[in-house]
Amino acid sequence: MPSFRRLVAAVMIAGVVASMTACAGRSAEWTDGDHAVAGGGADGVYFAYGESLADELSTSLDVPFVVEETAGSVDNLLRVESGEALVGFAQGDAAADAVAGAGSFDEPLAVQAVARLYDEYLHVVVRGESDIHGIADLPGRTVSLGAENSGVNVIADRVLDAAGVDVASLQDRRLDLAESIEALERSEIDAFFWVGGIPTPGIADLSEEVPVRLLPIEQSWVDEVNRRHSDAYRSSDLPVGLYRLDESTTTLAVPNYLVTSASTPPGVVRDVVAGLFDARIRLAERVPMAALLDRTQAIFTGPVPLHPGAVEYYRAQRD
Repeated sequence: MPSFRRLVAAVMIAGVVASMTACAGRSAEWTDGDHAVAGGGADGVYFAYGESLADELSTSLDVPFVVEETAGSVDNLLRVESGEALVGFAQGDAAADAVAGAGSFDEPLAVQAVARLYDEYLHVVVRGESDIHGIADLPGRTVSLGAENSGVNVIADRVLDAAGVDVASLQDRRLDLAESIEALERSEIDAFFWVGGIPTPGIADLSEEVPVRLLPIEQSWVDEVNRRHSDAYRSSDLPVGLYRLDESTTTLAVPNYLVTSASTPPGVVRDVVAGLFDARIRLAERVPMAALLDRTQAIFTGPVPLHPGAVEYYRAQRD
């Protein structure tokens, strides 16, 4: 029995030492309390990525993190700048508007980038049997151009304008992703816009229940959006097989960033970036888009500046 007690004591001591070691390198700049990750709608990649990242950082840093459901990029940028969230996900175009005080932002926001994560893709989703075959068929239809204060809404407006379609000619329900999916499944709307990683979980689930199609986005429209706005976009293809599609679809892609407030202490950001990259493989097991995280590409966030804490991390990796 004495030897058993010694064994138990040794195990307990080892656990304490391991816990202390796990957070030994953590910056002293952390504060008490929960730290929020501004995600997105519960059916999107943002939320899944944010939930997984919160779990990983809570463990590796021994600091409590929670993910928050939000309206998307614009909402996330506002929450980060105000201090409601420590970090958040944002489309590159919305982030560029935020630092410039353009588009949805009346004045510049003091936000900076932590890392470039992956590219997101515009989805314009209709039911498989729909008589809508292109953007030009949308006037007069009931659609969702994304939730208010979302990056989806920003891109939807820009693409429609470039395609010569008046937003006022659509009956816009302004639904978030979960609401859009439910409404399309019940045939309450004719189409919805979404911008996210692929596959987006909610749309993948929908395609298992209801055949869907994606409307093509022409290269000339992407060029026009770039000319008028932040030059953050590129043309790309959604592959065959995605959402059970029979053919690839040309669409618009935009980079996605993890962002924070310019006032976040450098040590805190350095810890977050280190935790993000250290957990990349585990994150990718839960969120496939996390596999695209790449140190050599993560620094390319212009015109959104990298946070000094992130710069410290990336420079240390080169030494």
